[in-house]
Amino acid sequence: MKNIAIIGSGISGLTAAYLLSKKHQVTVFEKNNYIGGHTATVDIEKNGVSYAIDTGFIVFNDKTYPNYLALLDEIGVGKQATEMSFSVHNCQTGLEYNGHNLDTLFAQRSNLFKPKFWLLVKEILRFNKLCKAIFENNSYKPGDTLGDFLKTNQFSDFFAEHYILPMGAAIWSSSLAQMETFEFRFFVQFFHHHGLLNIADRPQWYVIPNGSRSYLAPLCEPFKERIHLNAELLGITRQNDKVQLHFEDENQMQTFDEVVIACHSDQALKLLSDATDDEQSILSGMPYSENSVVLHTDTNLLPNREKAWASWNYQLSNDRNKAASVTYNMNILQGITSNETFCVTLNQKEEIDADKILREFTYYHPVFSLQSIQSQQQRSTICGKSHTHFAGAYWHNGFHEDGVRSAVEVAQRFNCYLDAFAGK
Repeated sequence: MKNIAIIGSGISGLTAAYLLSKKHQVTVFEKNNYIGGHTATVDIEKNGVSYAIDTGFIVFNDKTYPNYLALLDEIGVGKQATEMSFSVHNCQTGLEYNGHNLDTLFAQRSNLFKPKFWLLVKEILRFNKLCKAIFENNSYKPGDTLGDFLKTNQFSDFFAEHYILPMGAAIWSSSLAQMETFEFRFFVQFFHHHGLLNIADRPQWYVIPNGSRSYLAPLCEPFKERIHLNAELLGITRQNDKVQLHFEDENQMQTFDEVVIACHSDQALKLLSDATDDEQSILSGMPYSENSVVLHTDTNLLPNREKAWASWNYQLSNDRNKAASVTYNMNILQGITSNETFCVTLNQKEEIDADKILREFTYYHPVFSLQSIQSQQQRSTICGKSHTHFAGAYWHNGFHEDGVRSAVEVAQRFNCYLDAFAGK
């Protein structure tokens, strides 16, 4: 049995702790006064009714979340079907649509008589067909970005600005300009696996009943007595075949056999007091960006027409470098019945009625680029070396499933598995 330290209590850290605790002694250290990371459900009371509203991790599906679904099944947590729809509203031109069905696509009825809008629909179909063919034939051009692909295949700026770039920006919490720099192979593989290149036959999406935090307690049950909050960790060193954790209080240094660093790549690098050249190069190649998140009830952040309201609603401005401006309609996503419409909005605090703001948060998301994809591919160079293991969603696509997957991959080194995959 090994004595293993887990740094961070987001989905990656908690999954690693859960799996490793099957055979080893784990101790979790969290710098905040709460666990869960992006799993952040808050309680809101309106007109005498309480609502549990998710503000970070919200949705998952039955196709591309195999590890997360296996984890939920193992700890006995259920799921609730939800609708995944996407709308775009252009603040300058007033154009808006919701791609959920034909009725919502033409929620703005005047679009029926606009050739440019019909061309948009035609280009969506052409983009999907072309990307599926490239995926199936593995005919990517080395080094191509999404922007390169759009230019080479003569997709219009209108299509790029009103469909594919905002959809990608909403998914990865990036700007439109950043989306153009995405590695095309990475982009297509993600869209294909998530059914986003299909008009029909898309995955069924789910939320956790009563909020995503509902999975935290059963997940932590095996090691709940060994979770340390407000852990002021200054650094990590590796020597004498052991790992030392150094805290603000010099008398609190602790020694472990192994450490799993399950925080963001930049945080991991900052903690490594004796980082190797490889650790420095690889971890610094996967940066994070800051996103402002506001929970509120201001429906002015949604499209003008209620029929155009979707689960995810992107608001276009004239600033292509602005971070993702997306609003999640939590009533749709979580099946909330209320006279109030609860919204979670990224990076648009200045446009929200201050009297309707309920809570504010700051979340950080990985930035994907050609450089970060190259760093991802070098994970084995540093992970598992010097008794040090790295887990985090940034090693894959940046989502909850990827956090679980990265932890599963670490746990496999210790012969610890999810029940569904044990022995396979």
